[in-house]
Amino acid sequence: MLKYKHLDHQFVRHMPDKPSPGILYISMEYATASHLCCCGCGEEVVTPFAPAQWKMTFDGNAVSLHPSVGNWLLKCRSHYVLREGRVVGAGLWSDAEIAAGILRDGRARAAMFDPPRQVIADTPVPANASTAKKRGWARITAWFTGR
Repeated sequence: MLKYKHLDHQFVRHMPDKPSPGILYISMEYATASHLCCCGCGEEVVTPFAPAQWKMTFDGNAVSLHPSVGNWLLKCRSHYVLREGRVVGAGLWSDAEIAAGILRDGRARAAMFDPPRQVIADTPVPANASTAKKRGWARITAWFTGR
């Protein structure tokens, strides 16, 4: 059950040491939002803005966060969406759904922060590279054959 049905927003440079319930603190400088869990448990919830994490929209009047906020690691395990300042319950997830979500999110973050390296096909190969390779194999062959 959600105690807070609405979050007011406050743009800040740094997050407060003691956040107030019902306030979504937004630091554009640090691309992060923070609030106390909407269930009322008092735990702080941090939502970093990044392509593989959360997106924040501000229409000049209210704030929305996407995707949902799933507090899987908190005792309350609350799950909700913030749409134009309104807190909308998104239903509890099973342990299997939580595990799959954590795995999916981890893979998305890994892909964002450690993208696969690209092999550049047009990289020139030194003219003596194949000759050096043959010399290397010739030496190995000679070592095995005793020549």
